[in-house]
Amino acid sequence: MTANTALILTLLTPLLGAVLIALTGRWPNLRETVTMVTALSLFALVIRVLIGLNAGEEIGVELFEVMSGVGIAFNTEPLSILFAMIASGLWVVTSVYAFGYMRGTNEINQTRFYVCFAIALFGAMGVAFSANLLTLFIFYEVLTISTYPLVTHKGDAKAKAGGRTYLGILMTTSIVFLLPAVIWVYAVAGTLDFVPGGILEGNLPAGSATLLLLLFLFGVAKAAVMPVHKWLPAAMVAPTPVSALLHAVAVVKAGVFTLTKVVIYIFGTDYLANVPYESIAVYMAGFTVVAASCIALRQTNIKRLLAYSTIGQLSYIVMATMALAPFSEIGAAIHIAAHAFGKITLFFTAGAIYVASKKTEVTQLNGIGWRMPYTMAAFAVGALSMIGVPPTAGFVSKWFIIAGAFQLDNYFVLVVLILSTALNAAYFLPIIFNAFFKPEDVKLKEHGEAPVSMVLALCVTASLTLLFFFFNGPVLDLETQLVGGMP
Repeated sequence: MTANTALILTLLTPLLGAVLIALTGRWPNLRETVTMVTALSLFALVIRVLIGLNAGEEIGVELFEVMSGVGIAFNTEPLSILFAMIASGLWVVTSVYAFGYMRGTNEINQTRFYVCFAIALFGAMGVAFSANLLTLFIFYEVLTISTYPLVTHKGDAKAKAGGRTYLGILMTTSIVFLLPAVIWVYAVAGTLDFVPGGILEGNLPAGSATLLLLLFLFGVAKAAVMPVHKWLPAAMVAPTPVSALLHAVAVVKAGVFTLTKVVIYIFGTDYLANVPYESIAVYMAGFTVVAASCIALRQTNIKRLLAYSTIGQLSYIVMATMALAPFSEIGAAIHIAAHAFGKITLFFTAGAIYVASKKTEVTQLNGIGWRMPYTMAAFAVGALSMIGVPPTAGFVSKWFIIAGAFQLDNYFVLVVLILSTALNAAYFLPIIFNAFFKPEDVKLKEHGEAPVSMVLALCVTASLTLLFFFFNGPVLDLETQLVGGMP
């Protein structure tokens, strides 16, 4: 199989899987087997594309031309293969987790849940491998629409309200801001292709580029830069597997991935460095990091705390990307992986706690570490990664972001990192301490760990969070290609 064939199959496999899942819905065991086979097949195909990229194969497919110089086309490069590997690989783990969660909570409409999950991964693969802005925009919208039924899965008034906020903000920002930005790029450059070094230099005056940058910043609301962030906490009404993969990995990472692609392959870092007031994006992302961390500090619901933590962590990536230092660009790419491993672990633990004990509040976790030792140990690993403590994945990415700040003497970025690290520690460390060193306030009926499949999944992602600290070389080698080699 050629890498080009594998590339096309990464799009077709989730769609075929969705159809087969729907057809096998009456037989839960068969339906879940189809889900797992589909997830494993997709991951294997993405690995084949990675092998082709590393071997220097010519990878790129244009399905058809939409207008002069622009078609529905796909290719790959270091950033896209990283996103695809993370989304497809963690779909495998999340599927294992979801089997235990959906059965453990007796969720309704389980077949629809798995079908929409597969379609969402189709959207994520389309975003990852898009060769131009038009293709990316289309699949960005597919990802939004396909995840709406997952957000509103429970079907109650709270879920419907959360879904309206989710869909309203994401669709409005993409139509009002992102689509005009895409049209503007085509009008001035005559192309929408992602090209190393960008396509705007010589085609757009630097003064106008500031407005275009802001259109992208607010148009890509999946990156959750304030004030277009409220969809993310609203989406926490979804079942935990949705929160874990789609709102800790696929959906939110599609946002920061899109912004990073735009900076590197549409604007170009050299051109953007000469754009007046470009640093406004750095300041807005930095404000979001600190503000979201302050809000998280006041949350009592576990999933809402994790939601605001996610908003802050996403803006690490945006801030590092917009800082335009070579090391910070590498750090931004690495943080896509580091945050994915750590945050999906935290969401997995939140779901496991709910399934095993029905606890949803931070104040209910006193002493739970001894009832659920594997779950809370995994929580500790994920939390330490969010803080940026070695030996976790979060330390690696923060190290590069800090190095990038020193490259440009950007003290604003350094101050934001110091403040946010302290705030992250302030709301995560007490949870760990209370879970293991405080007695239970109210003794509930005896309970232990969640179903085995859920515990297995969260142990795997916690292990990945630790292993990435020691074995990040392949990812680092791949992502240094974004800046033409190690600075």
